[in-house]
Amino acid sequence: MMTVRPSEARGHANHGWLDSHHTFSFGSYYAPDNMGFRALRVINEDRVTAGEGFDTHPHRDMEIITYPLSGAIAHRDSTGGDGLLRAGEVQRMTAGTGVMHSEMNGSDQDLHFLQIWIIPERRGLKPGYEQKAFPESERQGRWRVVASPDAREGSLTVHQDVSLHSTLLGVGEQAEYTLAPGRHAWLQLARGKGTLNGLELKAGDGVAVSEESRLVLTATEPVEALLFDLA
Repeated sequence: MMTVRPSEARGHANHGWLDSHHTFSFGSYYAPDNMGFRALRVINEDRVTAGEGFDTHPHRDMEIITYPLSGAIAHRDSTGGDGLLRAGEVQRMTAGTGVMHSEMNGSDQDLHFLQIWIIPERRGLKPGYEQKAFPESERQGRWRVVASPDAREGSLTVHQDVSLHSTLLGVGEQAEYTLAPGRHAWLQLARGKGTLNGLELKAGDGVAVSEESRLVLTATEPVEALLFDLA
């Protein structure tokens, strides 16, 4: 069973310096039928103009994954994390008992990124921060795990039974994924156009997957996509 969440059905907020699309309920966008999927709570696609960003603000009891698509994020948080996060890198921040952080456009061009929130396995975790680069060569034509509960294959550690995979596909390329029995998936098409098991998708579309085993993503235009394997 696959259910598409079309790009145009997402919530939208344009603050001038920030243009944001919300796959699930977020901020002033309240969609009671779209409060998340399994442990996945937020997927925001944000564009931030040069010189702007999110001033210091608090979070708690959430696993926050930041995935830049272009540009760079100047990040600083109360765990000691401080630096630039560029396209090709992924960051995980455990908000846990409470963390303060800021995210600013760290370049002279527009910043385009995905902000992802995952409900943690338990409340009250110790705050923490982790960031790694995942070269295009490791993601081209295949699913590369970038976050997992056991940090396998050098991925980031996420405190929930969720594995996040990333792929880059050229026109006509395919990436296949097998879901174990009882598992669910969310596919987010970040860029391009393609098909998932023959279902046509465009940039910004998401797909909730249950009771499926074999998933085949095929690019009809160059694609960048994320796949969440969820309990």
